[in-house]
Amino acid sequence: MTQSTPWSCQEKPFDSGSTGKVSSQRLKTSSSWNESVQGEMTINTDIERAKNLISKSNRISALTGAGISVDSGIPDFKSEGGLWKRYDPHEYATLDSFNRDPTRFWTMGRELAATIIKAEPNAAHRALAKLEADGKLQGIITQNIDNLHQLAGNKKVIELHGNYLRACCTRCKAEYVGKKVHQRVAKGEIPPKCDKCGGVLKSEAILFGEPLPETPMENAVALCRDTDLMLVIGTSLSIYPAAILPKIAKNSGARVILVNLRGVNREDFADIILTGRATELVPLITKY
Repeated sequence: MTQSTPWSCQEKPFDSGSTGKVSSQRLKTSSSWNESVQGEMTINTDIERAKNLISKSNRISALTGAGISVDSGIPDFKSEGGLWKRYDPHEYATLDSFNRDPTRFWTMGRELAATIIKAEPNAAHRALAKLEADGKLQGIITQNIDNLHQLAGNKKVIELHGNYLRACCTRCKAEYVGKKVHQRVAKGEIPPKCDKCGGVLKSEAILFGEPLPETPMENAVALCRDTDLMLVIGTSLSIYPAAILPKIAKNSGARVILVNLRGVNREDFADIILTGRATELVPLITKY
């Protein structure tokens, strides 16, 4: 049985406080032509700085969140069209709610599975896979449960929040291939039951309030302490304990590059902030 750590998956209030850094999105909406030009120059300079850091680094790590998979057809859970707009996570995605009524989780899960199973890696996933193949990327720490990094070709993936394409029995701990379980759910078996003991099956995706497995978190911290450059991609850093990892890397001497469509919870430790789509920016900065 997998040991758990005292850490559990928790969401913290989003703080979009100003950092004084320039983002291309904000500048493009300005009525001042001069400010717009200056903004474009700033973002281009930041892209070149990011490329330079990547070219000089050989112990790169990446922390990824939902934003990297949006262009693969998996909506950010909290955005318009995201899962939490239709399913209250407190009612459908906490460990307590699952224990009370697993039917709720699997009703939501049927929709989520259909989205994840048909998704394919995008340009950002493939860029990280190439970075690993080139011997520069030591590993990826992901908050995602969609298996897309592995499908892109990455071998060194630490899944902090589990994997939705795996499942296990809550009673006897028998393990199941998630796709087969989701096929049963799609046919109306809600909740799905264990073939061996009749216990309720649960996806290996970590629910809110559920203790994180010990090994992934330990491996993530170790990776952060041994990296010279961390790429933080597609995450607002509002989910703990993943949100503390860039700070651990920074305190260990690493540079930090943030790539996100919107502001993040904490930006004070970032050396470079790039605002935009991961599918556009990640392939660009990894062409070193």
